[in-house]
Amino acid sequence: MDPAPLLYAGAGLATLAAALLPRLLDRAPISMPMLFLSTGALTFTIMDPLPDPDPVRHSTALLHLTEVCVIISLMGAGLALNRAVSARGWASTWRLLAITMPLSVVCVGVLGWSALGLGVAASVLLAAALAPTDPVLASEVQVAEPAENPDSDEDEDEAEAGFALTSEAGLNDGLAFPFTHAAIAISLAGAAPSRWLAHWLAVDVLWRIVAALAIGGLVGWLLGKLFFSAPSERFRLAEHAEGFVALAATFLAYGLTELAEGYGFIAVFVCACTIRAAERHHGYHQVLHRYVEQAERMLTVLIVFLLGGAAATGLFTGISWPEIGIATVILLLVRPLTGWLGLLGGRTGPRERAVISFFGVRGVGSLFYVTYAIQEGQFSEHGVV
Repeated sequence: MDPAPLLYAGAGLATLAAALLPRLLDRAPISMPMLFLSTGALTFTIMDPLPDPDPVRHSTALLHLTEVCVIISLMGAGLALNRAVSARGWASTWRLLAITMPLSVVCVGVLGWSALGLGVAASVLLAAALAPTDPVLASEVQVAEPAENPDSDEDEDEAEAGFALTSEAGLNDGLAFPFTHAAIAISLAGAAPSRWLAHWLAVDVLWRIVAALAIGGLVGWLLGKLFFSAPSERFRLAEHAEGFVALAATFLAYGLTELAEGYGFIAVFVCACTIRAAERHHGYHQVLHRYVEQAERMLTVLIVFLLGGAAATGLFTGISWPEIGIATVILLLVRPLTGWLGLLGGRTGPRERAVISFFGVRGVGSLFYVTYAIQEGQFSEHGVV
């Protein structure tokens, strides 16, 4: 039997479900990714034959699929934020980036090395992949879309928890890249700092971050002028409500930054925040955000569905109870504790602090980092593959 018609029909049902389920599950204690993960596992269990969804065998496809999904999600996160960047206004974000993320990296790395017996390179990679908050799967607890009334100040009063999780995910998904590059460098050159540290600091930390901030900000500023301030109304895209232009902004910022060997993830988020800052209360932001949200949802459904199928067809074969235990510790202890410590003494109250600390969701970004590192480094002898 040719599986193609079945796949097309399944894709249609999945897309329709992606539109309906967020409304049906609005108050249910279950998220859309959870449902599609289960659906993928069930589908690949009871239906035969279906293409093999093994992520290791199809690592190149997985790399680019997760890459596109993350950068589209980062554009949506940046467009949703309407709080001007400042030391005080973004205090929770800076604390999560400067305290919580490094603490998470250290704790996860030590657990990988001491409890799982991983080598130094593999432990650093594990820490890099599990440190950032995922902008894709965490979207349901983040800031909502821009206000429907373009003259309203409602979206300036976002709950601190939603704002902190959105801004954290927007930046730390890119700031995990230096640690990923450190893992790759160690896998290639060895753990001795003299072999990799200087290049890592100069290129992978300093240059790539500065390039991302500069290019993302410049692209966002230019596009903001084009969207809202072009001399001719014909070229003022905000007057034409073309939502797909959000994808143009996403790919332009990402592509130019990657060509300059900067961190495209950071650039996309900075670009989105700069576009939002160009004209904070214009209704065009809602058009852009909704288009991005729809594209992100479709990609998320596809990735999570295939991940469920991979889980049902042997992805987790060989996983032992100690590894499950360490994963539980990372999710339920490391992130909540480091998040609480990072926010202690800040502007958040105990309830908000608990919510932000607990919802450090890991997901599609982690898949990207692991896949990227395995392709660029030599981790087969470090216990990763």
